[in-house]
Amino acid sequence: MPLIGDASLQPDPLPQGSPETNRERVSRRMVDKFAERRAELAGAALQALGELGYARTSLREIAQNSRFSYGVLHYYFADKLELILYCVKEYKTLCATRYKQMAVDAQDADALANVFALGLAQTAREDAIMHRLWYDVRSQSMFESSLHPDVLDISASLQEMIWKIVTRYAELSATTLIVGPETAYAIFDGLFQHALFNHLAGSDSALSTLAREIEQVLPRIVDAARLPTTPHTNADAAGLNH
Repeated sequence: MPLIGDASLQPDPLPQGSPETNRERVSRRMVDKFAERRAELAGAALQALGELGYARTSLREIAQNSRFSYGVLHYYFADKLELILYCVKEYKTLCATRYKQMAVDAQDADALANVFALGLAQTAREDAIMHRLWYDVRSQSMFESSLHPDVLDISASLQEMIWKIVTRYAELSATTLIVGPETAYAIFDGLFQHALFNHLAGSDSALSTLAREIEQVLPRIVDAARLPTTPHTNADAAGLNH
């Protein structure tokens, strides 16, 4: 029988400089599981959120349109505002990361314009519900000051994403931008929102038009050192008109 204090039965000593206790490890695991559960619940509620919108729904109605009970949703989210903002921020963070990487990977200006244009058109088609929810929340923030901090934070991340794309385009095309970050964001956000509205309203050409316009606009926000090239977006091949 091993003696009390036998070294073989003792936990491995923690590395110097890593004084994490068992309680801290358990606490960290609980936080991770809580975050995972919130993400799961948010994903399940997205369809209901996208269909009902911000103003027309409550946490109870969201629960009724998802597989989770009101009690479960309320445990993880204080109210519909917290749930909606969580969903939008998570998705927009993912988008920002994706497009920033697109800028890093690009080696040719025309190719960057093409992949950026097709990417925006594709996400407008595949993630229309999430984008509609974002514009809904942004509009509501004009009436509810409690939304201002989160909406401004999300807008700032999207503006940074657009700026990464356009500055990389200028670098690859050996030109100089003639607009600043806010103007660049306003241009592309306006084009995207307009196309999304038309797409949701039933337009068959809204997304192919968006892709074409993105490629046409990018060369026009830099100086005249490089003349705009003929857009080469293959919208039909990408299935954007269906």
